[in-house]
Amino acid sequence: MMSMETTKRVWQARLDPRRNTPSIGIYSHVKDRWGIFHAQPFVLNERQAGVAIEGVIRQEKLETSQLAVDTHGYTDFAMSHARLLGFDLCPRLKELKQRHLFVPRGTKVPAEIAAVCEANVDVALIEKHWDSLVHLAASVMSGHASAVAALARFGSAAQGDPIYEAGVQLGRLLRTAF
Repeated sequence: MMSMETTKRVWQARLDPRRNTPSIGIYSHVKDRWGIFHAQPFVLNERQAGVAIEGVIRQEKLETSQLAVDTHGYTDFAMSHARLLGFDLCPRLKELKQRHLFVPRGTKVPAEIAAVCEANVDVALIEKHWDSLVHLAASVMSGHASAVAALARFGSAAQGDPIYEAGVQLGRLLRTAF
């Protein structure tokens, strides 16, 4: 991610915290050691998960099976959404010591890893809202909705929405497997 200085009259311009000037973020996708294969502007100081996923979907030159992101490009919902779109989100998470492993409710957790495991994933909730999650992924894949808009809609402000909760539960299971 990099930012580019612009005039404050541009709709997407926000104050860059490093330079204290109006700027637009540019999210660049790089394949291995090759050049940039997709770049997209985005609003600074917002989650980058939608922009990261959008770049993988909209570019047509490369087959992508994994997308590496940092903490700003990761949410549990984005993890499940990426898997439904056909690729893996591979996060580099800071403060890994504070992260837990998630397993389905009722799963017996061995005593050796009980301190880092939480058996609170509701598989029934995922099954109940599976069709809605697949419908959302199909809308993004077909271009009827953008990944940026979908992940903004199902950001942390959507807590309590059953589709959001199902996506978060699935994302936690996928992160544990990752």
